[in-house]
Amino acid sequence: MSEKFKLNKQDMKKVGKGALIALGGTILTILQEAIPNIDFGKYTVIVVGLNSVLVNFIRLWVAGK
Repeated sequence: MSEKFKLNKQDMKKVGKGALIALGGTILTILQEAIPNIDFGKYTVIVVGLNSVLVNFIRLWVAGK
């Protein structure tokens, strides 16, 4: 853990992983909306969040730790 108001290399790795997970959720949502007759409308933000959780779950499950 780094000092207050500073980030070390380990912290930046965690931020990067979180960003990739969020990006994965966004991409998954875009791919789902590309399927005909699927439109999340005002719930898109919720679906992105849920897809991000799903991406993280799959990442941890595949890692097998």
